[in-house]
Amino acid sequence: MVLVKQATWKRLGYGAIAFASVAVLAACGNGGSSKSAEGDKDTINWYVPTDISTLDISKNTDQYSNVAIGNSGGNLLRLDGKNGTRPDLAKKVDVSEDGLTYTATLRDGLKWSDGSDLTAEDFVYSWQRIVDPKTASEYAYLAVEAHLENADKINSGEEKDLNKLGVKAEGNKVIFTLTNPAPQFMNYLAFSNFLPQKKEFVEKAGEDYATTSEDMLYSGPYKVEGWNGSNGGFKLVKNKEYWDAKNVETETVNVEVIKKPDTAVQMYKQGDLDFADISGTSAIYNANKKNKDVVDVPAARTTYMVYNQTGNVKALMNDKVRQALNLATDREGIVEAAVDTGSIPATALVPTGLQTLENGDDLTEFVAPGYQYDAKEATKLFEEGLKELGQDSLTLIVTADSDSPAAKNAVDYLKSTWEEALPGLTVEEKFVTFKQRLEDTKNQNFEVALVSWGGDYPEGSTFYGLFTSDAAYNYGKSSNADYDKAYKSAITENAMDPQKAAENYKAAEKALYDNALYNPIYYLNSQGLQNPDVKELVRNSTGLTVDFVHAHK
Repeated sequence: MVLVKQATWKRLGYGAIAFASVAVLAACGNGGSSKSAEGDKDTINWYVPTDISTLDISKNTDQYSNVAIGNSGGNLLRLDGKNGTRPDLAKKVDVSEDGLTYTATLRDGLKWSDGSDLTAEDFVYSWQRIVDPKTASEYAYLAVEAHLENADKINSGEEKDLNKLGVKAEGNKVIFTLTNPAPQFMNYLAFSNFLPQKKEFVEKAGEDYATTSEDMLYSGPYKVEGWNGSNGGFKLVKNKEYWDAKNVETETVNVEVIKKPDTAVQMYKQGDLDFADISGTSAIYNANKKNKDVVDVPAARTTYMVYNQTGNVKALMNDKVRQALNLATDREGIVEAAVDTGSIPATALVPTGLQTLENGDDLTEFVAPGYQYDAKEATKLFEEGLKELGQDSLTLIVTADSDSPAAKNAVDYLKSTWEEALPGLTVEEKFVTFKQRLEDTKNQNFEVALVSWGGDYPEGSTFYGLFTSDAAYNYGKSSNADYDKAYKSAITENAMDPQKAAENYKAAEKALYDNALYNPIYYLNSQGLQNPDVKELVRNSTGLTVDFVHAHK
């Protein structure tokens, strides 16, 4: 049983739909049924829309690689599909009255997939590895912002001794020490970037660690097999050493890479897949939305545009140019023309449904600063901006994912409306693979980029942590003192007061809006066709999006 002091963890309970489980089919309508119920009952056939990039727990940043990592890893806790967590490798987690000490007690006899002992030290090493600046993990900031003792000093290089990090092993216990309360910390104990890692194995593998399925150890319900680092698909094969293996009913999950949404739907209807997303294009969505096999796919995800503000693109350093681009963005038009698949226009950075405040307000509605489409004002500001720059025209390159039809459609629509509203602007489109776009944005190898972020836990900081001046995911490298101040207040003095923290997030959103530091486009709402014979599949809108641990036919 996970013991949590109710007063201390009051804030954690406000994530309205964060871990919704999809167990009920949508209302029946027209459309043929799938033949996917046929076949091997011990096998589930799944897919991802792009190649996975890594199995490295500390370095992973994308949801598709996380399907492999999260299902082959066991953490102290596991998302329960019901807006919370449940014990996994830990049989319980105790939290001190002041919210500063977490004590996880491991189950007896835990084993790695190779049969070796899995110990408390493996968790300590994993947390040390992610904050170690040598690892260069983009998720190290989570440990820092959770106020894990000395995480900030170690990650910045000020403190060299990793043993001073606020996580210790005492027998079968893992003890975390925070310097300030962090309402999201319990979710971190179920987050895949904090899965245990075996130091001896990592160091022996060296640069090969996690580059193929053979160069990895597994602590969870499945092992990854058949991934050589560059081939498309892989298998999740039941891990007999997992503590709860007797309740893992599915022997194999075949995961293919299927980049064309219509191909996936066709394979589903032929019985070759047990799931197919129908939200890839409007045509696919409208043709299948009444199928009796339709299920909702919860996703706390925002698609937005970032502007390169490193100084490499002179025009994007001009506030009026960026403000003009934002005002020339017809978000409702984009959704209707490009992603008419259940998605909705974005009104802020944080998506709807992520967090409900104590007074019943949705955080998104509370912080929304008033984004609107105003072509006339956009034209005026753009002309003023160009004049300040001493030029009468501007060419901008917009980068987006080539393996996402929705992204292609959205950029096409943006090009048309931007060029119409902003005389003198020429938009060039650049489409690269999802994997390459991650690298390009990470390294500021872009001018304007269409990106997407899915929340890691059901609280506003999972989104507002993106745009602080020193954030790894602040791809445009914008810097705003008011934003930084508001965000810091939300995660420190107001960390345990959701209403005051929301006020901080509202101020942070206003800073983004006033200075046009980014451009929100739409919130992803997805549906898919799912084999009704697949039971107990857990879907989460944050963190591990699909969990096969107890899924079965």
